[in-house]
Amino acid sequence: MTFAHPGWLAAAVVLPALAAIVLFAAGRRRSIETLAYSNLDFLVAATAARVPWERVFGTIVAAALALVGLALAGPRASLPVPVRDGAVALCIDTSGSMSAADVFPTRAQAAQTAALTFIDALPAGTQVAILAFASSAAIVFPAGDDRAAASDALTQLPAPNGGTAIGDCLVLAARALPPVHRRAIVLVTDGVNTSGNDPIEAARRISAAHIAIYTIGIGTAHSGQLIPGTSEEADLDEDTLRTIADLGGGAYARAGDAAALRSHLRDFARSATFERRPVELAFPLALAAACIVIASGGVAYALGRFP
Repeated sequence: MTFAHPGWLAAAVVLPALAAIVLFAAGRRRSIETLAYSNLDFLVAATAARVPWERVFGTIVAAALALVGLALAGPRASLPVPVRDGAVALCIDTSGSMSAADVFPTRAQAAQTAALTFIDALPAGTQVAILAFASSAAIVFPAGDDRAAASDALTQLPAPNGGTAIGDCLVLAARALPPVHRRAIVLVTDGVNTSGNDPIEAARRISAAHIAIYTIGIGTAHSGQLIPGTSEEADLDEDTLRTIADLGGGAYARAGDAAALRSHLRDFARSATFERRPVELAFPLALAAACIVIASGGVAYALGRFP
């Protein structure tokens, strides 16, 4: 948090302190007057255990004045806010290694189900494109904001088969995104590239175009699962996926099970479509102070404690 007028921060301390001094002096004067003029029965009733309303309301007023002091200091905070004209491309690996069952029921089926969570978690108005890739990449759903159509398109994902062209999919995803303010690519794969463009070099070029890249590694390294039709083991290349995410200014996460995959995709749906912007907090703080004073005054009046 930063302050446009930090000198006013002193008011956040001085104003509540002055209020406390004034209220304490007023309360002390009333106590002396009560002792001087009351009879014994009234004194006993006055000194009996009761709610210290003066202290309660005094604390509330002091808190409101502290908020006023903070508001005068012009506080600003960098907060994540949704981008209304954002677009994100979801790239799903459909290579042969995605048939591995180290993620139940298989990597491919877990990815398809989790993609629904991703689409549902996107802010309203965000465009989403869906791509599938194996030995080559293809657009399954072009960028649009029709959530139902995007979800239906997931049923058109091809069955796991072939090699893994991560770089090709990254390049195609960047081209598929419209020229809007905030653009991002979310890649779900086991990360073992076997054909096509170098994914590291592709990530560098995409980052230069101000497109963020988030990666999720699905599965486990040395899974012991053989890719159908081959003698190769379904593996996980986390180093490559971390590098791609670092170059793309995004983040990497590993999903060792279906629940973790859904959770990471839900988080990335927000990260990829939110950005940090400076937000002025002076008015909300001043409004909060006013509401506190008005509310406490209403309660005091209802309780017969209004001066």
